[in-house]
Amino acid sequence: MAGVSELVTGEAVALELRPARLPSRALAVLLDLVVALAAYVVVSVGLLAATASLDEAAGVAVSIAAFVLVLVGGPIAVETLSHGRSLGKLACGLRVVRDDGGPIRFRHALVRGAIGVVEILMTFGVVACIASLVSARGRRLGDVFAGTLVVRERIPAGQAAFVPPPPPWLSGRFSTLDLSAVPDGLWLAVRQFLTRMQQMDPEIAWGMGQRLAGDLAARTGTHAPAGVPPAMYLAAVLQERQVREARRAFGGSPGDPSPGFPPAASASAGFPPADPPSAQLPQAPEVPQAPVVPPSEAGPLRDVGTGEPPATGFVPPA
Repeated sequence: MAGVSELVTGEAVALELRPARLPSRALAVLLDLVVALAAYVVVSVGLLAATASLDEAAGVAVSIAAFVLVLVGGPIAVETLSHGRSLGKLACGLRVVRDDGGPIRFRHALVRGAIGVVEILMTFGVVACIASLVSARGRRLGDVFAGTLVVRERIPAGQAAFVPPPPPWLSGRFSTLDLSAVPDGLWLAVRQFLTRMQQMDPEIAWGMGQRLAGDLAARTGTHAPAGVPPAMYLAAVLQERQVREARRAFGGSPGDPSPGFPPAASASAGFPPADPPSAQLPQAPEVPQAPVVPPSEAGPLRDVGTGEPPATGFVPPA
């Protein structure tokens, strides 16, 4: 069924995605082809006038080079520089992302573009349409081999997935963590768990959070600080990963400070302002600790000063 991912958790809870449907993808590809063909005609006319004095073999070589450069290299460059938004996809509200929801890189765009020559240009899109209809998430062969997915960006505001931020004192605590061993599938499960945990049964959400936190700790070698619920730990590590992705996409050195919470946000959340990240492995925050208890025995969290639940975006197990 369109709109549902193939990822099912150990508790048999299906995690939703919003893949683009075939009509919208076909329209986006058609718009991209019109723009690419127009650019190819302009380039060909210019090259024809510039190479009129060359012999026939040189003219053919120049024409082939122009075809590869404009119709193959052009879309690859556009998707790489725009992080998955070509002109057609931008007009249709679509975007190419990795399987885990992160932005694509050059190698993803290269694989999609190279295979697209066969399944779109050489077969007039027949192979791509068949592959999209067969795939549960509407992926063509280029997406399968590149590990990408075309998703819808323009969705109703009420349906937009919101990943709750970690508490201020956890923001930046995992800046030295090695995330290279974490697979894309685990990132996808963590991100979608955080967006849907408030819709789940508290017992299931607690157990799923513990399992995902254990899997993430096994890959990174660092467990959650003592007294920190699994969901908060997952949100903090996911935020660190998003910070690193933003640095790679938009520039910046690893020494740049991670985006944190302003003092006002920290105060409103009922937590002290975040301390600078330590040079060592993440440590537990300097706040009163409490043992982690099962959700059936845990009561609602309260702020010491106001008596209200902390506004962190997390709902403690009932």
